[in-house]
Amino acid sequence: MKTWPVDLGSKLEVVTPFLGKHRPFVGRCCQRCTPKSWKSFFHKHLTSLGFCNVIKITEENTRYRGWLVRRLSYFLTVCDWQFCNDTPVNMQERIFHSKRVQDIVSQKVSQGKGDAPVASVSVAQWMKDIHRILGQIQSALSPFLLRLCSWALLKLLNQMFLNVILHKGQLEMLHRAVKTADVPVVFLSSHKSELDGLLLPLLLVSQGFSMPRVTWDYKAYTSKHRALLTHLGGVFLPPAVEQVSDSRMGVLSRAVLASYLEELLLSRQRLLIFLEEPFSGVPQLSASGREWLALVFNALQTGNVPDVLIVPMGLSYDVAPGLIRSGRANHTQPRSLWMSLRTICRAACQGLGCIRVDFAQPFSLQEYVANSAFRQSSSGKHLEELLLPEVLGKCPMNLDCEKLEYRSSDSYGAVALNMKQQTLMDNLSLHSLSTAVSCSAIMAVGITSALLLHKHQEGVFLSQLMQDFVWLTEEILLRNYDVGFSGQVRHVVLHTLSLLRRCVSLHRLSLGDVLVAPRRTEAAVTELSRHSAALLPVFIQEAVGACAINALLVELLPYLGSPEQLRDAVFVQEELYNKTASLVQLLPRDIILRQPCQSVYYYCQVAMDKLIQDGLLVAEEVTSDRLACDAAQKNFTKKLLWKATDGFEDSDSDYDEEAGKQCFKLSHLENCTDVFMFLCCLLGPLLKTMRRAVVFLEELECPQPESQYMEKLHQFLLRKANEDCSFDCANKTLAAVSITIYKELGVLRELPGQTGPFLHLSQTFAAKANQEKLEKFIEQFIWQSAC
Repeated sequence: MKTWPVDLGSKLEVVTPFLGKHRPFVGRCCQRCTPKSWKSFFHKHLTSLGFCNVIKITEENTRYRGWLVRRLSYFLTVCDWQFCNDTPVNMQERIFHSKRVQDIVSQKVSQGKGDAPVASVSVAQWMKDIHRILGQIQSALSPFLLRLCSWALLKLLNQMFLNVILHKGQLEMLHRAVKTADVPVVFLSSHKSELDGLLLPLLLVSQGFSMPRVTWDYKAYTSKHRALLTHLGGVFLPPAVEQVSDSRMGVLSRAVLASYLEELLLSRQRLLIFLEEPFSGVPQLSASGREWLALVFNALQTGNVPDVLIVPMGLSYDVAPGLIRSGRANHTQPRSLWMSLRTICRAACQGLGCIRVDFAQPFSLQEYVANSAFRQSSSGKHLEELLLPEVLGKCPMNLDCEKLEYRSSDSYGAVALNMKQQTLMDNLSLHSLSTAVSCSAIMAVGITSALLLHKHQEGVFLSQLMQDFVWLTEEILLRNYDVGFSGQVRHVVLHTLSLLRRCVSLHRLSLGDVLVAPRRTEAAVTELSRHSAALLPVFIQEAVGACAINALLVELLPYLGSPEQLRDAVFVQEELYNKTASLVQLLPRDIILRQPCQSVYYYCQVAMDKLIQDGLLVAEEVTSDRLACDAAQKNFTKKLLWKATDGFEDSDSDYDEEAGKQCFKLSHLENCTDVFMFLCCLLGPLLKTMRRAVVFLEELECPQPESQYMEKLHQFLLRKANEDCSFDCANKTLAAVSITIYKELGVLRELPGQTGPFLHLSQTFAAKANQEKLEKFIEQFIWQSAC
């Protein structure tokens, strides 16, 4: 046991999480897309439902006993671990004789004059290039470095964290799935810190799994740092992959990379891919993660690999090491080995709480592709076609179409996929990310940060904070998310306040209570915002529905005498769905975690159902003297175009006009307004950033590189944040999301360039009036205190 000193004079005893009143099984695979995996890999017969602390090593973990063993337990344990076998010795020859590489080599050799010396020299040159590309991708594993770094990492983890928790039932489920399937395993993990790539392989090896190959970002690290990571099992995308498609080195690099991954899977080696962008603050698919997953998908599509077992993983930190507390940090600079060591040592001196790692239910990639390809529809439109007419006030949005995935004109994939395959791969990425995020446990620091940032900005008494903490914890568990803590409420809250000591100020009062006030500095607000973003996936559907209701209230406000009358406003169900669908189509699918097998209508329906279950919306009988918000077009009310798209039950297909006219109103419960504001504020940072990005459009005078435009937009957001202390909007990741949305919407046009895409303002939004319409469209979803 360890104790954490708290400024209030109390001691916190941290214990392993226990099975409370309701401990949901998180991370079930999709029953619709993978029904066989949903039945086969479930842990309903498992008895190990407790937790284990991975970094707590004692003599019980070794084969020996005694006084000396207790002091050398870490060293002896690491020496007993079985790391995976290295790649085959003849890997280079097998890659050279693969069909992809042979097609390229034969084209080059045929350009000679037919003489044997010319041909042999040409083949030797290709072999040399293949060897160099393989050196950029991976290196031979070093058992000495693996054991030395594992021992050092275990020591550091004990200094940095109180515990690293794994669910025993999930481990047993994973062991059974791996033995039953007998196919290569690919772990798809969320990404929270730079430590993840070292931590997860350590955890897997410690639990009896073979050492996985870990994907890292090539540009993010210096050459010396990359050399060390490759000897520890790291793999990188060669830089030539991003070159134009007809480039000689680009073609060869893509062929070698695809063949390498096939050989890796055929040799039954594990692969760990990070799907999520680090430090993003919102669920966001990583570009490099997409590339690696596309390679796995292509290996299955070509038939070279019969099947792959996909295992989504979720990580949760109380405080992630290396968390950038200031939005001014530049992530584009490659990190040296010294910088990483300094970050880890600084974290070891501070103490960062706990870590929770969860394994979702594994599923068969072959089964997923077969079911998804069978149901895949070719209908779809770009966001510009769907939503732009409604933004400009010309006509309502066409709700029967799905939004097509946006792809940059300047990007080149590691493998060539046709449109159908690309859509399948994108859907697989979204499915896996949604599962990984949904199985991630919610930590106590995230709950406390969300309460301080979105509900108690002016401060709160400790007693009230504990009551709200219990309320929010229960709401999280009821939504089938797990929490990564346990213990007495007062101790847990004090523990979180000690970790957030840079963000809050505590004032002891004569009444015996303590006033907790969040600081309004840039560093404090930024850190609270990043911690509270962990709750966005839990309440994302309610947050989208609450913002849609807020938009309807904004429309009604000019027609009422006072804002107090908004509490008696009545909403027609059809108009609620229309507003919700507008916001759902506007926001990226990875942020709102809308799975590809869910239609827009189904997502909106679940959002409204959850608001009704929460008590925020209640059914209402409309009388002639009551004001109902029904702004739907008459020609659209005759029949919805978006029915019968999901097929779970007949809920989507039983729509009739009378049901569409069902009305609701906001509840008059005492805490209704606070909960409604809390839900709206969860999406507030992103929506406010998008609104300010519209204001910034006036400064886009001529085409400029996207990186330059991003930097100018970030500086603009920082200036605005300093003016009104809204530092949660001065986030570079949110600025990048806003730019992507406006490229999809047709506000910004993209032109290819040598160093990257160039952005310029579209002709439609060159007019000031259309910019104001876009700003007003986004502003309606933002919570206003007057509502």
